[in-house]
Amino acid sequence: MTVPRAIDLRRVAEWTGVSIDEIQALNPELRRWTTPVKYSDFQLKVPTGTGAMFQARLAEAAPSDMTALKWYTVRGAETLSTIARKLKVSRGDLAEANNLSVKSRVRKGQELIIPRAPTTLLAGRPERTAPAEVASRPLTGAATVASATPRVQSPIVYRVKRGDTLSSIARSFDTTVARIKTVNNLRGNAVVAGARLKIAR
Repeated sequence: MTVPRAIDLRRVAEWTGVSIDEIQALNPELRRWTTPVKYSDFQLKVPTGTGAMFQARLAEAAPSDMTALKWYTVRGAETLSTIARKLKVSRGDLAEANNLSVKSRVRKGQELIIPRAPTTLLAGRPERTAPAEVASRPLTGAATVASATPRVQSPIVYRVKRGDTLSSIARSFDTTVARIKTVNNLRGNAVVAGARLKIAR
């Protein structure tokens, strides 16, 4: 299916009646939460038999229904590294989301897209509240400042994916390796694809 603008993969899953894992499995080139932001008319694969339903929902959807992005406005002499540390994201992910290299310089007033967690994690995780200085807005229209009040979060059970490590899982869920090991009674640092871990924060 051709999508004319960036669309949240969770929305695709909702409109086709399948899990977000299935959508990602059909589109393994999509490493993040949406189809590419910078490219229109992206060719998205949906499960057999769901094309007509998806096309109908897509045709009636407003731009604000497609996706909402997190934005950050560069201040003073900030760099990708300092911004990444402040917002607790990877410098590489931050650069990639904005079509920059990790060594690129940013200027005061420049707006950056803030990358979210990979879609495989978003499937089992509540949305994380952005810092007060981060604005949330659709692809078009004015930004509004997100609330800094944390949301109440339930315990999460995460299924380990191939390539996961305790460190990468801890970063994705804003917790620590030690905390994951304690909750799951783990002695070592090895994890096996398919295993289920309790994530408590």
